[in-house]
Amino acid sequence: MTVIPAHAGIQSSTNSYKNKNVDNTNYLPPNPFAERVGNTILALMGWRIEGALPPLDKFVVIGAHHTSNWDFVLFIAAKFVLRLNARWFAKHSIFRWPFGDLLKRWGGVPIRRDRQSNVVDQAVQQFREQRQFMLVIAPEGTRKKVERWKMGFYHIARGAGVPVVLAALDYERRRIVIGPPFVPTGDEAADLRQILAFYRDFPPKKPQYAFLGD
Repeated sequence: MTVIPAHAGIQSSTNSYKNKNVDNTNYLPPNPFAERVGNTILALMGWRIEGALPPLDKFVVIGAHHTSNWDFVLFIAAKFVLRLNARWFAKHSIFRWPFGDLLKRWGGVPIRRDRQSNVVDQAVQQFREQRQFMLVIAPEGTRKKVERWKMGFYHIARGAGVPVVLAALDYERRRIVIGPPFVPTGDEAADLRQILAFYRDFPPKKPQYAFLGD
């Protein structure tokens, strides 16, 4: 995989996340209430955000390891703090009443696991049609133990010609870490080995559920 060096280093401040380009639709307008809610959640849980999203118009973000419902709480908190106008995939069953409409307003896109290829095609089309687009995916596809990752994120990035940003949940040090973006090479097995090597440094909530490779 090819790492994009520009602005890829991990930083200790969240100031770099603030959108300096008011025309960037990957970020929402300032919302003091939402930002306060997000910061309060992180403070109560004792978590912090480290790293910086790349100054790119289009990219896929993968968040791992997903082993607990608390992962979603942390994601929403980070979304509020960073004002992310991100789309994110989740199984269709969580979009039921009474929270379905709210989750969609927060960027959620319901998917059915038996229609994976169609999801990839639709996501690629969105990237092609939008001037700016950020898509967040949990590669496990579930918080339960999995034998392998779902590689939809990889095929979406390849099909759309966009980089992938690695984001990790470190439950040991209580931090959300955003790593460097990379461009998939097309060698899926080799790229996945490097991706998993990155995530081994960040213990999940339930390590026994995490997929670390063969």
